[in-house]
Amino acid sequence: MQPAVASAAPDDGDVIALLRTEGRERAFALLLPRYEHKVYRLCCALLRDGSQAQDAAQESLVRIWKALPGYDGRASLSSWIYAITRNRCLTALERRRAQLAVSDDDAELDQQAAPEMESPEADERSAQLRELIDLLPERARRTLTLFYFEERSVSEVASQLGWPEGTVKTTLFRARAALTELMRRRGLDDPSLWLESGA
Repeated sequence: MQPAVASAAPDDGDVIALLRTEGRERAFALLLPRYEHKVYRLCCALLRDGSQAQDAAQESLVRIWKALPGYDGRASLSSWIYAITRNRCLTALERRRAQLAVSDDDAELDQQAAPEMESPEADERSAQLRELIDLLPERARRTLTLFYFEERSVSEVASQLGWPEGTVKTTLFRARAALTELMRRRGLDDPSLWLESGA
């Protein structure tokens, strides 16, 4: 499949043209200095840990390199790069949570980051919540993950997802309604155990 130049952002037309005519190596060589720092800054914002952000940025760039021949121009190149990087960071966050759950050494840090997770019951509720959120559509899942698990404000979520704040609020409202319905179906009928009010 050949990339579509017409849909690319004007500033990235040169990258797409190189990808089309001279291949991935030349296109990536032009793309890298343009986006390397932006990818790292996004990883820092999502992960809030310099070392993990560096690893995630490197992994994101490798994924971008591998996926570049399949870029089809339906989204701008910057949006495409952002999506790959964001997904890589969300995977890193899931890995971090799993490590914290099994590591005695990290238990104190986990309690400081999330005081509500101090009891086995709270740990179990968090695992159930994560399972329920994973059942939601991707748009709702991403928004809830950033807002609740990463404790981002509505404006921060809007900035990171590239949405208007009103869209974030609407998505949160609908996602919480869907999550509440899932909890009802499973007999978890006290939403106050899970979600703080206000958006």
